[in-house]
Parts: sequence; C-alpha cells; structure tokens
Amino acid sequence: MNQLFGLQFFIKEKNLKIAIIGCGAAGIMAAITAKRLNKDLQIDMFDANKGIGKKILASGNGRCNISNSKITSKNFIGENPDFVNFALKEFDFKAFEKFCKSIGLFLDVKESGKVYPLSNEAKSVTNLLELALNELGVNIYLESFVKDIEKVEDKFNIKLDENEYKSYDKVLISNGLGAAPQLNANESGLDFASKFGHSTNPTYPSLVGLQTDNNYNGKLQGVKKECLVSLFVNNNLEQEIFGDVLFTSYGVSGFAILDISQLAVLNLSSYQDVKIAINFFPKLPKNDLADQIQSLLKTVPNQRVVDILTGMVSNKIAPVILDICKISLDTKAHDLNAKQIKAIAYQLNQWKLKIVDTQGFAHAEASGGGVRTIEVDNKTYESKLVKNLYFAGEVLDIVGNRGGYNLHFAWASGYLVGKSLGK
Repeated sequence: MNQLFGLQFFIKEKNLKIAIIGCGAAGIMAAITAKRLNKDLQIDMFDANKGIGKKILASGNGRCNISNSKITSKNFIGENPDFVNFALKEFDFKAFEKFCKSIGLFLDVKESGKVYPLSNEAKSVTNLLELALNELGVNIYLESFVKDIEKVEDKFNIKLDENEYKSYDKVLISNGLGAAPQLNANESGLDFASKFGHSTNPTYPSLVGLQTDNNYNGKLQGVKKECLVSLFVNNNLEQEIFGDVLFTSYGVSGFAILDISQLAVLNLSSYQDVKIAINFFPKLPKNDLADQIQSLLKTVPNQRVVDILTGMVSNKIAPVILDICKISLDTKAHDLNAKQIKAIAYQLNQWKLKIVDTQGFAHAEASGGGVRTIEVDNKTYESKLVKNLYFAGEVLDIVGNRGGYNLHFAWASGYLVGKSLGK
C-alpha cells in the first residue's frame, strides 16, 4: 500500500504544470532548462507579442549583443547588486557558451568582452531558441496578454482577456518592465508582484538619452565627438566615462551618455541635483589647453576667434562655447585677453550641463527598479513570500551596464529558476 501511494505521489509530481509569463530571454532559458531536467513537465508560456524574444531581436541594433565574457557583479546596479553573484557563479560565460552550443548557436566573442552570434543576426538566436522550445514540447501562447494571476489554495490560475488557464503548480513572472513599450513592454509583472504582497522599488528608464536644461536651440544637433563625461550628483563627482557623445535636439545621447545615464537617472529619480561635465580634450589639462589656444590665436591674429576654434572643435560647438563665455562672434583673435582664453579652455575642458529628464522608457534600452531582491531567494529566484512563485530577468530591481550584461543576467536568472522548476 505504501509503495502504491509513493508511486501515485511520484506521478503527481512528475506531471507538474508550470506557467511562464513572458517569452523573453529569462523565460525561454527557464523553460528549456526545466524541460531538459524533467521532460514530463507541462510548461505553458504566455507573451503579448507575435513572436518570442522581441527584446533579444532589438539588442545590439539587431546584431544581438547576447552576453559579455567579462561579466561581474560590478556591472550591475540596484538596491542590492550583490544579489546577482550566485547566478553569475552558477551560470558564468562558459556555462552560457555551452548552452548556446547545445542549441546550435555559435558565438563571436569580441576583445571588449561583448558577445554576438557568429551569424551577426539576432534573428538566428530567436530561431534556434524557438526550435529548442518546440522540440521540448513547450506550449507557447503568443499575442496573449496576461491580465491577472490568482492563487487558489496551492494552485495558480492565469487570466487573459478571453481565456483562463487553470491549476498551475508554479508560476514564473519574467515579462520585464516598461522599457521599449513599442515592443509591448509594460509593468504588469510589478502589478502581479504587488498583488502577492511583494514590495517594489520605483522604476526608471536606464541606458537612455538625457535631457539638459539648455539645448542651445538645437544648434548642436547631430554633433558627435569622443569625450570624457563626468557625472556630478549634488556637485560631487560620482563617475567618469570616456566615449561617444551625440548632441541632440533634446540634450545628449551616444554611448558614453547611455553608460553614464544609469547612475544619473537613478539619482534623478530620487530628486538629486544631477549634472554632467563634457571634456572635449581629456588628455590636455586646461592650462595647457589655454596655452595651445593662445598660440593658435597668435598665428592668425586678424581672424575671428569662432573661425579659428573650428580647427579644434566642430563649427557648431565653437559659437556655442563663445556664447557661454559671453564673447561676440565677431571678436578677432588679437582682441581676446588672457582671461577670455582661460574661460574658453575651461568650457572645452569642463562644459557643465544640468540634467533635467530622460528620453523616457520608449527610448530606453533597459529599466531600473522593480521587484525588491530582498524578497526573492538568490539561489532559486523563488519568492520568499509566496511558495512556487518565481521572478527572473528585468522585472527584478537589477539593471546591467550596456554591453550584453542585461541579457546575461536574464539568461542566468532564468537558468536558476529552470533548475528549481525541473526538480
């Protein structure tokens, strides 16, 4: 009799039903990992889009910056960035590489650490992932926007607009946050989390262009230059990043700005005073720069300063710098005094811009904030408040730097959930 009961229990356990909300990187990895461990699981995936992995397709400008070989917890921010440590240890880059080979995906690992599919096409990544899901018998419900999740006794019910799917043993919420609403991104995952008693930290756009208090009437639009960008919060230097700065109609963008935006927006969202300083000549101290400007002016004393400066910076930047220094555009080189030359050098070395806003979620590559990690087990990603409820990926209050870090965290967190689901 005891043997028979044991067998019944085993069968019941083997036929677990699992619902995964969101067919992004985290959800896909969880489904594949779980099914490989236990082929008898019934896994149903729900996504609002017409196809899986919409953000995967959009990453790396369609080339898919899929991971980073030099990843550490230092590449993440959030209330507790160390939360990622176990996931990165259990699912490091070598583990990711092994997984990719298992689905037939070969990687191109750049010197910088950035990792792309060898095909250089994001579509090949989602195609292979979809083939793996189909082969394992995972059920995928597309164009299916989940409206509500209910827990009745020890089972979960998933409610859509017209249908209801019942009696799930476990649920994974991995449908991201609000970045890229054009890809049907939304914050419903936070609503579900709150409903189950979880607290959340305010969300904010991350890896995004920054609005400045002065756009100089759009005169700088289109100017792009490699600069050193310094972030000041309440006048304290917090971060320095070297890279491309692109001036826009609203303020600044470019890779250096996207990178520095993470910390900038985090502080902006808590109403701190946020400024950036742009250094066009980071290798030259301002006194040396002033000397260079002075010697340049001496060679052509009868020419306009604005025209001479275009030999050093863009012809769009030069008049704006002079305007800031209150120097007329008609001023000739021989009319400029030492104090004015120093003022120009100072601006070119440390041009401060006040940050007032961002370009918003629609233009953000990722979202910060989300479900508080203190309420989630860092080894299984199961809720500490609700048994059999899991979170993975962007919905958690963890956001990575630009360069494949966010996607890797999605894979790693999905992997740990998958291991738990497959037991």
